[in-house]
Amino acid sequence: MTDNTQQQTPAPTTELPTQYAPAEVEGPLYETWVERGYFEADAKSEKPPYTIVIPPPNVTGSLHLGHAFQHTLMDALTRRKRMQGYESLWLPGMDHAGIATQNKVEQQLAEEGKSRHDLGREEFTERVWQWKEEYGGRILGQMRRLGDGVDWSRERFTMDEGLSRAVQTIFKKLYDDELIYRAERIINWCPRCLTAISDIEVDYQDDDGELVSLKYGEGDETVVVATTRVETMLGDTAVAVHPDDERYAHLIGKRIKLPLTNRSIPVVADTHVDPEFGTGAVKVTPAHDPNDFAIGQRHDLESLTIMDERGVITAHGPYQGLDRFEARSAIVAALREQGRVVSEKRPYVHSVGHCSRCKTTVEPRLSLQWWVKVETLAKAAGDAVRDGRVAIHPKEMERRYFDWVDNLNDWCISRQLWWGHRIPVWYGPDGEVVCVGPDDQAPSGEGWYQEEDVLDTWFSSGLWPFSTLGWPERTPDLEKFYPTDVLLTGHDIIFFWVARMMMFGLYAMDGEVPFHTIALTGLVRDEFGKKMSKSNPNAVDPLDWMDAYGSDAVRFTLARGANPGADVPIGEDWVQASRNFANKIWNATRFALMNGATVEGELPPAEKLSSTDRWILSRLNETVAEVDALYEDYQFAKLSDALYHFAWDEVFDWYVELSKTTFQAGGEAAAVSRRVLGEVLDVTLRLLHPIVPFVTETLWTTLTGGESVVIANWPADSGFRDAAAEREIEVLQEVITEVRRFRADQGLQPGQRVPARLTLDGTALAPHEPAIRQLLRLQPEGEGFAATATLPVSGAEVALDLSGVIDVEAERKRLAKDLAAAEKEKAQATGKLGNEAFLAKAPDHVVDKIRTRLAKAEEDIARLTAQLERLPKA
Repeated sequence: MTDNTQQQTPAPTTELPTQYAPAEVEGPLYETWVERGYFEADAKSEKPPYTIVIPPPNVTGSLHLGHAFQHTLMDALTRRKRMQGYESLWLPGMDHAGIATQNKVEQQLAEEGKSRHDLGREEFTERVWQWKEEYGGRILGQMRRLGDGVDWSRERFTMDEGLSRAVQTIFKKLYDDELIYRAERIINWCPRCLTAISDIEVDYQDDDGELVSLKYGEGDETVVVATTRVETMLGDTAVAVHPDDERYAHLIGKRIKLPLTNRSIPVVADTHVDPEFGTGAVKVTPAHDPNDFAIGQRHDLESLTIMDERGVITAHGPYQGLDRFEARSAIVAALREQGRVVSEKRPYVHSVGHCSRCKTTVEPRLSLQWWVKVETLAKAAGDAVRDGRVAIHPKEMERRYFDWVDNLNDWCISRQLWWGHRIPVWYGPDGEVVCVGPDDQAPSGEGWYQEEDVLDTWFSSGLWPFSTLGWPERTPDLEKFYPTDVLLTGHDIIFFWVARMMMFGLYAMDGEVPFHTIALTGLVRDEFGKKMSKSNPNAVDPLDWMDAYGSDAVRFTLARGANPGADVPIGEDWVQASRNFANKIWNATRFALMNGATVEGELPPAEKLSSTDRWILSRLNETVAEVDALYEDYQFAKLSDALYHFAWDEVFDWYVELSKTTFQAGGEAAAVSRRVLGEVLDVTLRLLHPIVPFVTETLWTTLTGGESVVIANWPADSGFRDAAAEREIEVLQEVITEVRRFRADQGLQPGQRVPARLTLDGTALAPHEPAIRQLLRLQPEGEGFAATATLPVSGAEVALDLSGVIDVEAERKRLAKDLAAAEKEKAQATGKLGNEAFLAKAPDHVVDKIRTRLAKAEEDIARLTAQLERLPKA
């Protein structure tokens, strides 16, 4: 009735400890898995492949909740596929993280009173490699704590020899195809890191700045412009207005005087200007603003760079040598003195970009850099999703993907660093430019030198799905495991990493996609929905939670919050609840073993099973089918919830409890239930294993005697269903639940026994009377039995004798008092909601709160009235 094709030996008689201790189990268990090679994939295997490459964490990084979240989901996918008979490869590795790693080593040198220039490029690079070997890769050990089932034998690093060869190969190919070029463009520049940085390395935050309106020109040729970066006026080469703006029609084509300088600048007409915004006139600084640069290109304006790479003013004059922010204050003061300041708004809160590494304010800067021409590459990346070769989950994320790839600008790939893949271009003494592939001989001789810049880290990580498998060689790994199956990553890097892998994969692999599915997750937030940050007190180290509650608890909490594309709120209380779930699994399995549950032999035929046995087997198969469907749709939260409620509610709370009566009775029925309980636990543990691997491994091997649940067969839905048994047990649950509720309403203790008469004739519940009495603590009716309360439930009747058990009169007074309070609350809420004047003035949230109070009062009235009616009559 369920698929249990995994051949197990009989369960050993060893009892489990009374409590589960994750700290004692998890570490040794993980190392056993690795030593046995369970996670190593075989390229020669005839099994169908299933491949995920890990989004490579930075070599400088440590495990944070975002990593733990995504790693849990990837691990669940690959563990399940391995159990399903796939040659499952989850390939690990790290990114060299150019800027972050160079900063780490430069900080180390600074403590020694040195800079990288004291060492020189070659020695500095050696020093970085030493740092990497000593301090880098901390996260890899932390991944073991989490239980990541990665193939450590295939671990890669973006600067290793093979990946470096891949980087040089594709650069040469792109260069030869005229898709890489060198040109001056506006880039994000960090004056602290002294390099161009990508968009993803710019964090935008609201800063208290100033908005200053300035008067350019004289008399009738005056124009007012506004700016938050006054110092850039030193590099203005035009004022732009909209061509249809009649206010400035007389100025278009004329030149006006630029304050504080000896220059005059033209007034140009450009449709980029919004005549409705501000004064409708904008200053144009082509060398220090991307929009201004575009205007400058259209109108052939001069681009004046007025500050150096450290943000120090270089423009000739009194401000030369000042830091950009010092110059800003000095220039505003000078303009104010000349009467050029029309207005000042301070503070003026606006969004400002900061370097994600060092938090320095980013400076837009005209710079000679290397670029990838992305038009054709981006179109191919968009087409692959549009024509269905690549699916995005959730589907609504497709729009964001298309918005990006359809409007992608050329990509700046050069960085002014020493750590990274040095651009393989050589310059000759007579202006020669030679791009060198990995098998080419680099030019040598007097006057030849290599490009100083290195490549953007995203360039090498964009090759990750195929470079890690051996490309540019057609290795057995590449033949077997490419394309990869799923890319699972956060929606926040869909633009910066996902799109680059799509572009490079399609280009390098002759139109073959790098992965079939993009599964996008949300971001982990605190329990109140706020972004976690090291600078806030809400940041959490997942290792602390693992130490306190176990890795399974952290994993299950994260998976249970993983709705596709949605952010994941998480709090410590939820991890504690998941720890309780792990303990529940432990205790239920321990009970089963103590009562002889077994997986030995075939399941008895259906006609020998009780309705309770048939119910749980039917529900088990339904759960298998539901979980499988949810896995295929990447609905981790729903499948985790389905497993939680099936395991806790139906198996542990109902079937185990109902089985106790059967076990006590003994005989053939008990033997059958022991085999069914063993079957249910076996399958349930296998279903849970991909998400909570440690506790399930310990319990499954103890229960079944099998080698490891890691290599056990994934359960299959046998198709067995028994709707009649399911309905019968539903009715049984309704009766027990209703009587329990009544007992609780009357203030009876859970273990307090009450005489009762059960009228079950004519219902399917008759065989369940012993279980009903045991679960509800109902004694048989004896002499003098008086039915003081009668509960008709689902065709059955339960009569209770409460005389001598509760003080009926005191209980009636208490309920009457509560009922009066509820009716008063209802009257007040109804009165307010019926007052039109109140509704017209009250805020929406106040009205909603009153509606909630009314609904609660009506619910209380119905409950209390029912309780009064059920009390014994006087």
